[in-house]
Amino acid sequence: MTCNLRLTIKICGMREAENIRAVEQLDIDWIGFIFYPPSPRYVSGDADAETVRRCTRKKVGVFVDAGVGAMTATAERYGLDCVQLHGNESPETCLAMQARGYPVIKAFSIATAEDLKQTKAYETAAAYFLFDTKCEGFGGSGRRFDWSVIHDYDGRTPFLLSGGIAPGCEDELLHLRHPAMTGVDLNSGFETAPAVKDTVALAAFVKKIRMIF
Repeated sequence: MTCNLRLTIKICGMREAENIRAVEQLDIDWIGFIFYPPSPRYVSGDADAETVRRCTRKKVGVFVDAGVGAMTATAERYGLDCVQLHGNESPETCLAMQARGYPVIKAFSIATAEDLKQTKAYETAAAYFLFDTKCEGFGGSGRRFDWSVIHDYDGRTPFLLSGGIAPGCEDELLHLRHPAMTGVDLNSGFETAPAVKDTVALAAFVKKIRMIF
């Protein structure tokens, strides 16, 4: 990665209208909305649909092992631009969503370099990968995996880094310098409560990141 490459910044787990409007004022690129009922950041209902549709940034819908039909219906209702598949979805499911016009971010749980091998089957099935911390659930642990293992990733698909990114991580991100790392995914490390982001902390982080990337 070179310092003149703009890093995509995705803020995930948004729901509250006023908070979304504030985050949209920052120099960020994508906003993620979680459509997984067990999540404390779950988005549902007509009011949330109106809030999501009004979002001016690229809208990413996060799903966990949902059917293609259900995801497509949700994407249409909420005006999503792409989908992030965070469960055990097959390459065929990813391809089916992309065929419907929704670029796929396929998430993988990572603890060791061995875990990177699972990406091989998805090389032509997703637009992006997302590397998150392996945990009992489907992300959202707030913990960081050993980022040095991403140097063993030799795939062609660009990836976003997730898992435990918080204020103070900026210099570490600079030193990663992996040529396929195209973005970062920020969530619980910048929250004051589930689905409520600390816009002051985000603003400071984004400003420093933009000075580096």
